[in-house]
Amino acid sequence: MDFNPFRSGLSVSREAQSFVFFIFGVTGDLTRKKLMPALFSLYAKGHLNRFKIVGFARRPWTQEFFRNEVQGMLQKPELLSYGKETLEAFLKTLEYIQSPFEDPAGYKKIDSVCEGFQNRIYYLSTPPDAYGTIIEQLGAQGLAKEKGGHTRIVVEKPFGRDLSTARKLNDQLSRYFREDQIYRIDHYLGKETVQNLILLRFGNGIFEPVWNHRYIHHIQITVAEKIGVEGRGNYYETAGALRDMVQNHMFQLLCLTTMEPPNDLNPDTIRTEKVKILKSLRPISFRETSLYTVRGQYGAGYMDGKPVPAYREEPGVAPDSRTETFVALKLFLDTWRWSGVPIYLRTGKRLARRMSEIAVRFKAPPLELFPRAWAYSGRNALIIRIQPNEGISLIMNAKIPGYTLNMRPVNMDFSYGSAFGESPPEAYERLLLDSLIGDSTLYTRRDEIEASWTFITRILKGWEEDPSPIPQYVPGGSGPEEAKNLLEPSTRWRKL
Repeated sequence: MDFNPFRSGLSVSREAQSFVFFIFGVTGDLTRKKLMPALFSLYAKGHLNRFKIVGFARRPWTQEFFRNEVQGMLQKPELLSYGKETLEAFLKTLEYIQSPFEDPAGYKKIDSVCEGFQNRIYYLSTPPDAYGTIIEQLGAQGLAKEKGGHTRIVVEKPFGRDLSTARKLNDQLSRYFREDQIYRIDHYLGKETVQNLILLRFGNGIFEPVWNHRYIHHIQITVAEKIGVEGRGNYYETAGALRDMVQNHMFQLLCLTTMEPPNDLNPDTIRTEKVKILKSLRPISFRETSLYTVRGQYGAGYMDGKPVPAYREEPGVAPDSRTETFVALKLFLDTWRWSGVPIYLRTGKRLARRMSEIAVRFKAPPLELFPRAWAYSGRNALIIRIQPNEGISLIMNAKIPGYTLNMRPVNMDFSYGSAFGESPPEAYERLLLDSLIGDSTLYTRRDEIEASWTFITRILKGWEEDPSPIPQYVPGGSGPEEAKNLLEPSTRWRKL
């Protein structure tokens, strides 16, 4: 077939106005692995026209050295396929400001770099302890003010370590920037399957009528990683799985899965519905953490036949560390739609495989007409695969061919790659383009950040007062056995 009807709409273009894009901390890994490949891809696909990309960092790089470094960042087959001329044209847009973050002299160069451009974006790709310094310097030099165009600031996670630090950072930002200028990024929201949650639920007539406590038995949200901390022990000791994954990525998945239908697609309308979900989470008090949470650390063992160290043996990790590399939660939403429906979250490192998914399990039929067959059947489920192999599966029971009424679960599958004939764009491509054109739908708002930290901080305080040992789990498995205790008697974790 020459024409693929599923590709209809793929050519719709969104083009940013002329701009200068500043990357603070441009010498870091995020720029190398994500930002530069995403910006180049957007340029090569025709979404960016007239622009500059300006690196701002301490290292004594020259402009030429910076361009050579970026050229090295773009040596990937899928990027090189755009051609040498495209790459050379992109490199010519790059400039570099060498300056410590606390030195006002570096910031005084920004206006001259922006000459001829009205729009500017400041991207904070630095360790979190540098955020406050950069924000204060931008404000002190008057660089947060809009001068004929738009001025926006993009802030990477982690956005605080608890409720008080998140509020402090929000206060710093709001001192100089309006809320509509602030873009708090969570790259999970840039993933195509995550965005499709809104279309799946509200663009189809078959799901929303059964999307409630009358028909849904429970929901499981899993974000599993096969790798360990990979040399990031110093950072991970200050974070842990609850801060690193649950407060941001997993709560975003929770909100999009359970929020009420928005009245329109205005960014603030959608974000208001997400905030309502976070505020409806049944609080877990510090006395209840053992009932609704399980944490763990990976021990020493083998992955793919190779020995791997325990978390406490990783560089930068304290030998008596109590930082969790795995966490599982049992949550409830006190709303009419979700009353009584348990929602299970789990995430961890050194698990059996890398995968992120949302599994919505439906209740069994009210009458068992096929009692002999039920032993081999399963509950209906809608599985939304976020990574890898982005797609959706509907699990239902079907009759096994033969002379008896035996049945077993079968899948109806949708795969992004095969349906549309191309892989979805990288998350950072979508999010960066949104920040450039002023679409904040996939960014988090101040009250959303603070609502999530309000819930998480209670758990952190409960853990601080709990002296019990942290369970160890074997690498390559599904986490500590204690996580099974969170589940209802008739429920099992989905296999990793």
